[in-house]
Amino acid sequence: MEGVEHRTVNVNGINMHIAEMGEGPLILFIHGFPDLWFSWRHQMKALASLGYRCVAPDLRGYGDTDVPPSTTAYTTLHVVGDLVGLLDEVAGGDEKVFVVGHDWGAMTAWNLSLFRPERIRALVNLSVAFTPRNPKRKPLDTLRAVYGNDYYICRFQETGNIEAEFEQIGTGRVLKEFLTYRNPGPIYLPQGKAFGRSIDSPLTLPSWLSEEECDYYVSKYQKTGFTGGLNYYRNLDLNWELTAPWGGAKVKVPVKFIVGDLDLTYNSPGAKDYIHKGGLKRDVRLLEDVVVIEGAGHFLHQERPDEITKHIYDFIKKF
Repeated sequence: MEGVEHRTVNVNGINMHIAEMGEGPLILFIHGFPDLWFSWRHQMKALASLGYRCVAPDLRGYGDTDVPPSTTAYTTLHVVGDLVGLLDEVAGGDEKVFVVGHDWGAMTAWNLSLFRPERIRALVNLSVAFTPRNPKRKPLDTLRAVYGNDYYICRFQETGNIEAEFEQIGTGRVLKEFLTYRNPGPIYLPQGKAFGRSIDSPLTLPSWLSEEECDYYVSKYQKTGFTGGLNYYRNLDLNWELTAPWGGAKVKVPVKFIVGDLDLTYNSPGAKDYIHKGGLKRDVRLLEDVVVIEGAGHFLHQERPDEITKHIYDFIKKF
């Protein structure tokens, strides 16, 4: 991408790669799994041209950022701590910034807004709605009860197990399977039958993802492996323990939430009722807008780049 500047900053004890573009009010973009800073390429280019300074890191464990070896080095307190340190470096301690998150990046942004609301001017989150902490039950117990042990998050739990399967399937094929997933139902990865089809079967990239763009993803994941990104899932229960002090806390920054109607998150049990029947508004007090993009899947900011950029711009220009 022309015009993008890359550099490494030391934050919270790790070296973090960031991509920057433009000048003006700062927008922090937070990616998910299996993603990189690169997933925001369309929004960065467009919003930089509209007078914003776009900053997109590779989160810990991803891309050109350090990959700490300990599984428990990927809790939400670590990841939010990295981003607070990054904001200290790029924005200074007093500047409020815009935040845009997707997938795990959205979950991280929700927690950033709970832990440090004074750092955020406004938040646009994609795909993953706020999830209030259930004080009575750990997340993995709930996921196993609802979906069973072949559910992808459950399969991700044992370190090394799914990595070995992904190695057999091949980095490129694994990334393509995730990035092209458009079934609104849950992802199941039964042992030895991950993604439910032969690794030799043809897989066509969608129109929004070129082979060249896919190759960039593959080059980075071949370097780091998948373990860093998978470790976020392996800390779901530990996050539940660590975030007990914020149980019942409400998000109190201005928010716009956007989701595709084919996104597996939007079609999970109870999600639509929570989003549309008052639950999300109860927990996210300054929720200003919920947008459901018809015909869009999980990676909606890449699938519908112009539409998502316009939604972001229309919201943040008010502040």
